[in-house]
Amino acid sequence: MTLDPVHFDGIAGLADRIDYEGEERNHQELARNVWENYLDPLYHEGTEILQPLDALKRRCANIENLALEDDQFETMHGLDSGTINPQPFKNGLVVDVAHAAMSSTPSDLDLHDSRTVVKAIHTNDNSHDFDTDWESYSEGSKRRIVHAPRRDDHEEDIVHALALYRAESRHALDHASDVSDFLLLDGPMYPKGIIRWRDRGKILPDLFEESAEIRTILENYVRLVEEFAERDVPLAGFVKNISAKSIIRTLRDKGVNAPWAHDAAFFSQVLERGEYKGTEYERLTDDLTLTNWFVSRAGSDSFFGSEEADRYVDREFAPEQYEVTFCVVYDPRRDLLYKIEAPRIFTEDESCRRRIERQILKEIAIAKGPPKVISKADSLAKISQHSTHSLIRSFERSFDSELDSNYNAIRWGRNY
Repeated sequence: MTLDPVHFDGIAGLADRIDYEGEERNHQELARNVWENYLDPLYHEGTEILQPLDALKRRCANIENLALEDDQFETMHGLDSGTINPQPFKNGLVVDVAHAAMSSTPSDLDLHDSRTVVKAIHTNDNSHDFDTDWESYSEGSKRRIVHAPRRDDHEEDIVHALALYRAESRHALDHASDVSDFLLLDGPMYPKGIIRWRDRGKILPDLFEESAEIRTILENYVRLVEEFAERDVPLAGFVKNISAKSIIRTLRDKGVNAPWAHDAAFFSQVLERGEYKGTEYERLTDDLTLTNWFVSRAGSDSFFGSEEADRYVDREFAPEQYEVTFCVVYDPRRDLLYKIEAPRIFTEDESCRRRIERQILKEIAIAKGPPKVISKADSLAKISQHSTHSLIRSFERSFDSELDSNYNAIRWGRNY
C-alpha cells in the first residue's frame, strides 16, 4: 500500500528539520584532506594497513577515448557463483546450493555450459553423514554434497559459505587451463566471508580453526593464485558493492572526523569531480576517475599475506606476494564506485597492473557498469527465483519435509 499523500508529506517534511544543506560538498574537502595527509601510509596500532603500491595519486581517463582503445588482452574470462540462499526445513536440515560458471569473451559455448554445483547441508542429527565425492552429471559439469560441521548456531552462514566458496574455487581451478590471458572473479579476490569468521563470536572462530572444509577452501584460493602466477596469467577480482569500513574506523580511532558510512562513500568524495555554475554544483561526467593501487592489510585483507596463514595452508611464494592490492574506480555517469583487487604477485609489476586497469576501465566505459565477462558470468551462474522455487519443491519431496518458513517469507513474496 502506498502512503497517503498527507503522510508522505509529513514524513518528507522531517528532512526540512535537518540543517545539513551543503554538508556533502564540505565533506569532499574533508575527504581530500584525509587523502593527502593520512593514506601514505595509513597506520593502525603501529601497523601499515594501507600503503600505496607506487605513488599516492588520483587519475582520470576520458570515457570516449577509453572506449576506442585496443584491448589489453586478446581474451577475457569471468567467474561467478550463484546460490539459492540458505533454506531451513522442518526436519532440521538447512540447505544451500551454489552453482558456479565461467564466461569468456569471445564466447566459448562449451565452457559456458560447464558448471560446478555444491549442495551444503547442515543437520544436528549425528546419525547421518551426507558428504559425497565429486561426480559428473553432464559433460563438463560436476557436483557434490558437503556435510557442514555440526554447530548449534550460524547454520545458515555456514552452509552458504561452504557452498559458495567450494563451488567457485573448484570451478576456477578446474578451468584454469582454459584461461590464456586474464581471469576476473565476480567479487573479492579471496573468500572474505569465511576469513571474517575469525572475529565473529565463539562458534565461527572455532570452526575456522577446526574445519577441514574451511582449509580446503583456503587452499583452493592459494593454489589458484599460484597456478596463474606460474603461467604468468593475471588474476583479479571486480567488487561491485564495497562494504568495507576499515579505513574510516581507523581514521576515527585517530580522532579524525570521518562522517562517511563506509569506505566507498569516502572514496567517492575523493574521486568525484565537479564545478559550480553560479550556486549550483554540477558533477563532471566525461572522465572515469581512479586511485593509485594500494596494498591492503586492513581487516580480512590481512590474512593471506600474513604469516598466520601458514598455520592453515602451504604456500609456494613469500607471504607478501599473496597480499591484497586494489585500486578504486569511480564512474560519474551513474555515481557508482568499483574496486579492482589482485594479489600483489601480479600488481607489483607496473606493466601488469596497468594492463589490468586499462582493460577494466575500457570495459566500464563501454558497459556503463561491470565488465562484460562479469555480467555474463553473473547471468550464467544466477539461479532464478523460478528455479529456486522448483528446487525447493524438489527438496521437499526428496526430504519428505516442508520448508520451515515464517510470515516474513509470505510478506516479502518468498513463500516457496
